[in-house]
Parts: sequence; structure tokens; C-alpha cells
Amino acid sequence: MFLGFRLFPERASTAAAQVDELMLFMLTVSVVMSLLIALLLLYFSIKYRRRPGNELSSRIEGSLKLEIFWSVVPLLVGMVMFVWGAKVYFYIVQPPTDAMDIYVVAKQWMWKIQHPEGQREINELHVPIDQPVKLTLTSEDVIHDLFVPAFRVKVDVLPGRYVQAWFQATKLGRFRFFCSQYCGVDHSGMVGYVTVMTPEDYQRWLSSGAEGSMALEGRKLFLMHQCVSCHSADAYARAPVLENLYGHTVPLEGGRSAMADETYLRESIVNPDAKIVAGYQPIMPSFAGQIDEEGLIRMIAFLKALGPGQTPPRIEGAPPPATGAPPAKAVAAPNAGKEKKP
Repeated sequence: MFLGFRLFPERASTAAAQVDELMLFMLTVSVVMSLLIALLLLYFSIKYRRRPGNELSSRIEGSLKLEIFWSVVPLLVGMVMFVWGAKVYFYIVQPPTDAMDIYVVAKQWMWKIQHPEGQREINELHVPIDQPVKLTLTSEDVIHDLFVPAFRVKVDVLPGRYVQAWFQATKLGRFRFFCSQYCGVDHSGMVGYVTVMTPEDYQRWLSSGAEGSMALEGRKLFLMHQCVSCHSADAYARAPVLENLYGHTVPLEGGRSAMADETYLRESIVNPDAKIVAGYQPIMPSFAGQIDEEGLIRMIAFLKALGPGQTPPRIEGAPPPATGAPPAKAVAAPNAGKEKKP
């Protein structure tokens, strides 16, 4: 009847054992404490029950030692849980610096996955074994939740922002993943597989169908939307230089600052007035609704890879018009004027 039954899913990542050991410890403590309380309750109910001729109980003065014991011991057990849990939590939420990046866009009702090298997948994720993998996730519509039981990975995927999760697979094979947040009619069908491969097989798979890297696709979007008209990194530039921007601190108006990570770059594209770069006017138009989430990820990949001297050359033969000036014929930049960051 119970053939093949597993109390816990298969362990297939470096975090799985840590999560299971903490869970088993907390479960053991809960069971032991519950049984102890139940047995003591039963024992005292029998021992001090009302008997004929003994209607009044004796006065109980209490015990300071006993009160200290049942206060200190649960505190120590609780602190063990807290410290242990904090250690596991920090391990789970801090991806290694050498983790490979993979981008995930959730949409009713599918998972769209992009590899930086250009390979794209739907409801499938291929990764190499023994390699840390960092997932950057967002949603196009409602709240979803990526859950990979074998890896002990579970993260809410939110619309309008980026969240991160990571894992390092330790077993070859195929492992199911699910959406564990009810997201609509076909929620139960929003499932897929993680395929863990040897590094050699992964490289062969990666090069089999890629049409161009994410950074290259992002460069096309950067030029198509004429961002280079103002972010030209030359004498005609009316917006901040984007080269070597990612991972650095950006000074903002009012003496504030912000770290140029994925979230900052996305916000700068869809809501440019949210954080104005010091020394620039807030005249950049919003691209919300013009670039979908997959396009935003590709453009951010391009900005992350943009090094010194790598800004594409301007196409126009003349500088962008000043703010409020009428557009020139055929060569006018639609995003004219001095603007802020991307």
C-alpha cells in the first residue's frame, strides 16, 4: 500500500539536506514537547483528582527552580531553532558569486525561461550538475510561485519586480517544478521539468538552438527604441553614460543614491521619474507597455554587459534637438532632450 511512499521529496541540491535536517529537528521537538505536555496533563489529572474525604487541595507554594527550568530550557531550544534557521536562510538567499544567471518570466499559465547565451525554453529548464544557478524571476500578470521540491526551492514570483532564487543540483535526471500559488483557471497545468545534465551535455544543448545572446537581443531593442539618441556616451549625450553602470552606485537628486542592479534598471525603463539621476532633467519617456518583460530582461542583459567604449554609435548625423525644439526632418530623435538614466 505504501510502496514508493516518501516522507520527503528526493534530495537533489546542496540546500535540500540542510532544509530537511532543520525540518526534522523542529518536527522532533514539536512531537516531544506535545507528548510531554499531554502525558503530564494526564498524570496530574489522575494524581490530583478529587476524592471522597479530600475535597480541599493543599496550598501549593511553587518552586523557583522549576519555574526557571521550564523558562530557560524552551528558550534555549528556541534559540537553537533561530540560529540554525538563520544559517539555512542566509545560505538559501545568498547566491554564490560564480552562479550562472538564468531569467524566468511567469505568465498564465507557463514558465518562459531565457539563458544568457540565447537559448529559450517554455516549462523546461536545463542546467549543468554541480554548478550554482541563480534565477531572476518576474511575472507578466499575477502572483505565481516557483516550487522545485527536489531542490527545496520555493519563491513567490511577483509582477512588476524581480525576485531571486538559486540552487546547485547534485543529481543527474529530471525533476518536476510547479506553480504553488493559485493563479487562475489552468493553475494546475503550470508545471515543468528541470533537466540536470553533465557540463559537456549542457554545453552541447546550449549551442544547439541559440539564436543570439540576450545581450545582443537587448542591443537590438536599445537601438530600435533609439535610446542611443540620448545615451550616446559622446559630446551629444543628454543622458548618463550607461557603460560599466551595472553594480555601481548611482547618485540621485536630493543627495540620495541607488545601486544599479536589475531592479533599478527595470524601474528606470518603465518608470524613469521614480529616481532622477543627479544633474539630469526628468524628461525620459516611460517605456511601460512598449517593452514586455522578456524584452526588459534582454535590454537589462545588454546594459549589464556594456563595457567602456561599447556604446553603439549614433545613427543620426546631427545632435538631438534641445528640449521643446521642433523635430528635424528624417533625423530627429523621438526621445529628445537631456534625460536621465535608462
